[in-house]
Amino acid sequence: MSIEVLNESGVPVDERAIADLARHVLDGMRVHPLAELSVLLVDEEAMTELHVKWMDEPGPTDVLSFPMDELRPGSLDGGAGDDGELDPGLLGDVVLCPTVAERQAKQAGHSTEAELELLTTHGILHLLGYDHAEPEEHKEMFGLQDELLGSWREKNSSR
Repeated sequence: MSIEVLNESGVPVDERAIADLARHVLDGMRVHPLAELSVLLVDEEAMTELHVKWMDEPGPTDVLSFPMDELRPGSLDGGAGDDGELDPGLLGDVVLCPTVAERQAKQAGHSTEAELELLTTHGILHLLGYDHAEPEEHKEMFGLQDELLGSWREKNSSR
């Protein structure tokens, strides 16, 4: 799995931890092991520009997802398509804003690291086609998000 993390935010962030979490989420969702993902961390000015351009909303946001190929979680049969071939695909880009994440973390009463973990997971689920506009979608997406973060934190609590 190719996961690239680029930090252009000017804020020190553990890029390796973000890449490890992204790999955990993609593995948990049974995404093809050769899929490609990019995670970009930006400052508030860059995030504001993206938020206005793509969502037509003012100000910076915490996370944006830009899917490239239409990928879906894998299946127990290995994720083969109708033709029996595996298609790794290019998952897309998750863009995070650490300064917005830091403010949200303070409001939520947890660390910025925990907030970035949540936002990374949330962004990847959006790339996989999950949404939370409707109550049932919200329940499914946030349930998966909680499950994936829980297994990640459990796995890493022994370190």
